[in-house]
Amino acid sequence: MSEVIIAKNAGFCPGVRAATERLHARMVNREASERIVTLGHLIHNEEYNAMLAANGVVAVTAAELPQLAADATAAAPVTVFVRAHGINVQTRKMLEELSAAHPGFSFVDGTCPFVTKIHRIAEKYSQAGGEADYVFIGIGNSSHPEVEGFMSCFGGEKYVFANSSELQAALDDGFLGKISSKTPIMVAQTTQNLTEWKKCQKLLKKGCTNALIFDTICNVTDSRQTEAAELAAVCDGMIVIGGTESSNTAKLFDICQAICPDTLRVCGASHLPLVKTFSLTHRKVGIVAGASTPQEIIEEVYKTMTEAENFAKLLEETEVKNLHTGAIVTGTVSHVSDTELQLDLGAGVTGYIKADRVSDDPAVKLTEQFKVGDSIEAKVIRVSDIEGVAELDKRRVDSGKNWEKVVAAKEAGDVLEATVAEVVKGGVTVFVFGNRVFIPASQTGVAKDGDLSPLKGTDVKFKVIETKDQGHKAIGSIRVVLREERRAQEEEFWGAIEEGKTYTGVVKSMTSYGAFVDLGGVDGMVHTSELSWKHIKNPAEVLAIGDTVTVFVKSFDREKKRISLGYKTEETNPWFIFTNKCQVGDVVPVKIVSMMPFGAFAEIIDGVDGLIHISQIAMTRIGKPADVLEIGQSVDAKIIEIDSEKQKVSLSIRALLEEVAAAEAAMPEEATEAPAEE
Repeated sequence: MSEVIIAKNAGFCPGVRAATERLHARMVNREASERIVTLGHLIHNEEYNAMLAANGVVAVTAAELPQLAADATAAAPVTVFVRAHGINVQTRKMLEELSAAHPGFSFVDGTCPFVTKIHRIAEKYSQAGGEADYVFIGIGNSSHPEVEGFMSCFGGEKYVFANSSELQAALDDGFLGKISSKTPIMVAQTTQNLTEWKKCQKLLKKGCTNALIFDTICNVTDSRQTEAAELAAVCDGMIVIGGTESSNTAKLFDICQAICPDTLRVCGASHLPLVKTFSLTHRKVGIVAGASTPQEIIEEVYKTMTEAENFAKLLEETEVKNLHTGAIVTGTVSHVSDTELQLDLGAGVTGYIKADRVSDDPAVKLTEQFKVGDSIEAKVIRVSDIEGVAELDKRRVDSGKNWEKVVAAKEAGDVLEATVAEVVKGGVTVFVFGNRVFIPASQTGVAKDGDLSPLKGTDVKFKVIETKDQGHKAIGSIRVVLREERRAQEEEFWGAIEEGKTYTGVVKSMTSYGAFVDLGGVDGMVHTSELSWKHIKNPAEVLAIGDTVTVFVKSFDREKKRISLGYKTEETNPWFIFTNKCQVGDVVPVKIVSMMPFGAFAEIIDGVDGLIHISQIAMTRIGKPADVLEIGQSVDAKIIEIDSEKQKVSLSIRALLEEVAAAEAAMPEEATEAPAEE
């Protein structure tokens, strides 16, 4: 029999207890005609909510409130209890308006005081235009009702990060730069993991000295998590009790499992058989419970554990007393951890399979591959009445069956997918159907003598190209699959190509005469003359290897597998841009770029120059353009002629000077004498 220790802070927190007590008091004293409902589940505990439903108290959604209010009368009132996690601003406003409009409709606010505190913080900094000066940051589960509720109280810019890792990723992505003009306000979900919360505080303080950080984790949550960690450190097994939707229960489970790998999470009565078996295989078990776990459920779990019978006695009294080494048995998974599987073999007998006896693949995570209720066939390798365990090996049963699958895949030419487990001498290894497959370096698709280490941990597609029954050895090839995929892509590409069709590709390589673009397994070339409307000597003046570009097909040859691509378009033609933007008579800013004896050339836009003839530079005769202008000088000029056929533009500075002079001449002379006084 195990030594069982219940945490002092297990079960209802003050906020949850207050909400449930108010509801129970109303249930006891309600009139026969009164209807009581909860807005969402009052607390996150399935058995408690089932008890409420059995007593006529059901959970409703916000969408159902208007109809409930319309149906409520003084003779048949409706009372809504708001859950301990709180609600959003819109729903609260709806409740207030409905209760004011319908005398028979009312609501009772069961929101936890710690949650209400966060609502007030958000509302305070959102009022009086504060949202323009602040950014609100919540640390917690964005889909949790509590977080949805308090985030709705802030009307400005706001963000939710689940943990320190998400916050760090945002900071690395320049988050502080985006909010640099505002003061950050940071709060935490009341049940947030304390360690994660401290990490988040440290990260924000490091990059933002003006941040306002409010410690909003419930002090009971803090004590509960600390006690759970201390208990897990001295026990060889931990049981965490709480609803599947309970956030604080999930965090307690994570804390306990990190310290005591053999941690079991249960909801209540439905998991008592697991609890009974768990107690048989551990010397010292700790029990912790989430804030939404009723005391009755905790006591029931404790009672079940302390009354569990001895495993040896169960073996003696059941049909499986002849369980022996070498027997093939079938069991139902009752508990999963990353180190082992626990199986119910029937009649109270428990079997264990260590991770290395489940699969040969070291990358397999039991918690991802198996779940409670799965049926597993395994071979018995040891039975101990004293320890109360039957140790099993799943690999020995799977080996023969799974090898047949590998051979069949090779015969059928099936494409398989697996994660690269290891990089070994001469290649890499993957595991498929529980069997090791070696992929030589030459079959990986990596260049000769290339680094294979980046492949580790990646998912690859491959084919089994050789098998040896003796020793169950298999050789695979990634290159074969890549080659087949490339051929399929090429066939699809050449079947759909046509002149003028646009593609998005990546610049693969460049030569002095053009750039080669990968269009998705097929390369095309953009000649240097097609890269720019201006004369360029090298493609590198416009593009770089790795650039993503949009190109179009100018011509192609299916037989020779050649594609000529275009890059520059009429829309990017400087002359097209100029003529759509400017016309004769417009005054434009220009920059002097060169000078000749007969005039100066000025850049109007990139790629289009205009000539300012020497006669159009000044109002008086000048010897040469340099007497008035300098290269690089910016001046205003008037467009006096556009020759579209020759793509030439004539400009005039003189025209602007003459206009100014004419305007000055037309101005009336100012009076020189002051008017006489009357």
